[in-house]
Amino acid sequence: MTFSTDQFRLDDKVAIITGAGGRGNSIGRAYAMGLAAAGASVVAADINKDGAQSVADEITAAGGQAVASHVDITDRTSVEAMARTAEDAFGGVDILVNNAALMVEIVQTPAMQIDLDAWNRALAVNLTGALNCSQAVAPLMAERGGGKIVNQVSGGAFPASTVYGITKIALVGLTTTLARELGPQKINVNAIAPGNTSSDAGKSITPEDSPFVKMLEASIAMRMRGEPDELVGALLLLCSQAGSWLTGQVIHVDGGWIIRP
Repeated sequence: MTFSTDQFRLDDKVAIITGAGGRGNSIGRAYAMGLAAAGASVVAADINKDGAQSVADEITAAGGQAVASHVDITDRTSVEAMARTAEDAFGGVDILVNNAALMVEIVQTPAMQIDLDAWNRALAVNLTGALNCSQAVAPLMAERGGGKIVNQVSGGAFPASTVYGITKIALVGLTTTLARELGPQKINVNAIAPGNTSSDAGKSITPEDSPFVKMLEASIAMRMRGEPDELVGALLLLCSQAGSWLTGQVIHVDGGWIIRP
């Protein structure tokens, strides 16, 4: 087979992106817009109903196809309704991006001080939520001959030094496990590990004058921050025919943070 840039196109594909509503300038919004620009029909899913609708409206205003889905990824009934939304609107599911997560709420809470309710909630959203969504859509992907699942992990999981990082390194384990289990059904399962981004959520945790930002500037190979849109190229690779031989991998999009001293 001769390579063509057309292999990055997603025409006739249906993509669900959780956490697509997000907080303003979010990674979820960038993912939804990027997949739509590549030709996919998009289900913008979020627990923030208005945010999901806003992103879906933005895609349709730009000439794409999108619907919104109000979903709580910790609730299996809600997740199954999200999958039915994709089926009813577009006929099935080819791509799932497990982007929804708690970050701002937990990243600064020390593990030794977190109460068990908050701990269990973090795992329910950041880990079990991805499993719920994957279990709900994998059979739909198999019916269409295969599919792509992309989990959003984090540079902060390498190594994990926060509760947030713990949930994300666990999600790496889920990624490799599902890659093995779903490979025979031609479902690729990979992950993206962003570095520090200029999303509204990212900047709220690490403002420009924070000590963490100064540390990053001194140790990172390239730019300290990236824009949400700069993650979309990796996502397109993992969601398209161009990445058909990739599974069980974590792609670090972080300006070289992973190679810090």
